[in-house]
Amino acid sequence: MLSLKNSLAVLKKTNALLDGHFVLSSGLHSPKYVQCAKLLSFPKHAKNICLSLGSKIKKKFKNIDLILSPAMGGIIIGYEIGRILNKETIFCERVKGKFKLRRGFRIKKKSRILLVEDVITTGKSSLECSKLIKKYGGKLIGYACIIDRSNKKTLKIKNKKIISQVKINIPSYSLKKIPNNLKKIPISKPGSRHLR
Repeated sequence: MLSLKNSLAVLKKTNALLDGHFVLSSGLHSPKYVQCAKLLSFPKHAKNICLSLGSKIKKKFKNIDLILSPAMGGIIIGYEIGRILNKETIFCERVKGKFKLRRGFRIKKKSRILLVEDVITTGKSSLECSKLIKKYGGKLIGYACIIDRSNKKTLKIKNKKIISQVKINIPSYSLKKIPNNLKKIPISKPGSRHLR
């Protein structure tokens, strides 16, 4: 398994950890942004990160029937984890602002589902996906991600452990609490949640 130090080195080497003033998909503001797409543009590095995350998942979850990922950011990560664990992998995507299963994807009743994302900050996308799992009668067994940047104050996920390759504490602020030094930096919105 890759250590935290080595994982962070990979993120920096691939420019997946950015500095600036970012508005996250959650609407929160942050001085750092994790752009896993940059990591994924280097398959050799992404493979090592995913192999390490896959090892952690194997230790925690014994019976997984299906892996579900939200589009866009979770698709490649979910695929890689599915390949490593030899599990069926599907994704959901937004239709008129709500996650839906399309492309013939199905969730069987009582199937045990691991939700895989690239980054978890508030867990909003994960919660939306978990509602989809419940709607189809599946059982959510837990969450896995490359980067867990959540904290007790921002995290909306309850009662489920998040397995991550990297757990980092990056501050995030509501619009009313943005520090003055961050206000001086031009805003960037790199997330995909609000794309049309």
